[in-house]
Amino acid sequence: MPSPIRAGAVGLFVAASIVLGSLDPVHAAEDPSAPTETTGARGAAVAGTSDDLAAHAQALVARMDTAERAASVVMGHLPTADPVVLEQYMRETGIGGFILMGANIPASEGELRAVTSALQVDPELPPLIGIDQEGGDVSRLPWDDNASARTLKNAPVADAGTAFAARAALVARAGATVNFGVVADVADDPSMFIYPRALGTTPQSAADHVGAAVRGEAGLVLSTAKHFPGHGAAPGDSHQGIPTTSLTRAEWETRDGAPFRAAIDAGVPLVMLGHLAYTDVDTAPASLSSAWHDILRDDLRFTGVAITDDLGMLQASGIAAYDDPVANAVSALAAGNDMVLSVMFTTADTAPAMVAGITAAVEEGTLSSERLEEAATRVMALRLSTAAQGDTLMPCAECTAIP
Repeated sequence: MPSPIRAGAVGLFVAASIVLGSLDPVHAAEDPSAPTETTGARGAAVAGTSDDLAAHAQALVARMDTAERAASVVMGHLPTADPVVLEQYMRETGIGGFILMGANIPASEGELRAVTSALQVDPELPPLIGIDQEGGDVSRLPWDDNASARTLKNAPVADAGTAFAARAALVARAGATVNFGVVADVADDPSMFIYPRALGTTPQSAADHVGAAVRGEAGLVLSTAKHFPGHGAAPGDSHQGIPTTSLTRAEWETRDGAPFRAAIDAGVPLVMLGHLAYTDVDTAPASLSSAWHDILRDDLRFTGVAITDDLGMLQASGIAAYDDPVANAVSALAAGNDMVLSVMFTTADTAPAMVAGITAAVEEGTLSSERLEEAATRVMALRLSTAAQGDTLMPCAECTAIP
């Protein structure tokens, strides 16, 4: 079926992959001179090579002060569907992203377009608008009746690509630009928390279905693989504690690492770090572990944006060390995340508090300015990729159908 989205969105996935790859000279894309074009912030067009795009992202971040950089790496949330309130929230906080949850989803698609349009306070530099649209057990869009992991895990691999292409079209049409929808966990036990949402029951099956899902979403929305390094090996619900496993690094390589390698090989632009402890690698949860970020960057050669799972889940764990959401955000950035996500326990004051805390951490030397700059630049590059041709994936009344 046709996907009614803006024609300019076709290059979104390619542009994101090229720009993010060229930001890191160690893990550069194979063809750093591949031509592409986008329109950056304030209408400054950048056309030509991926190096041009990367330089534009770096130049924009270089002009930011510390507080602006701090704001740009926060993805916030406010539980309302009131466009006026949401526009004011985004304008006043200046944060780089917003995640849509159930409270943000009105009864109709048209009303949802008004919500996402309100979040786009600067169309020339749009925020990343995320949504957990996995389908099935985790579905924010009531009108998404495409196949989910419950059936896809046992279906032909091509079906995963078809389902996620259709799902991505719905997400894009709603005005979101990032789908936290590809569950790259390996789960073979139906009693496990993550089993209904996992796309495979074996490493190979999960890898094949995850790769197909990422390719299916390409060109429509920015796809995300989660929950790195894998929820399947760590029993329990990370919304209520820190699931822990003694699985060795070598065992992880052949089991839970496989779907994430497949996602990265397919060009996934974001990876979400889970609040999961693999004690053979690090006793800290992966979301706060520099060791797991090193594995993600150096071994899996991921060049995109690393984002935390909801930091409120750390607070919900009941572990005293994670009681302070601002300290959790600083620790997550220091460990290697490029963007921090906050939903549980979030109020209108949460994002500003995180921005102030991150800024103070840089000024006090707790978080290096270089680390914040690196994170802000990666996020900036991704935001610029959604503004290709001077346009975003904001919904439109007259959209071009792409067969």
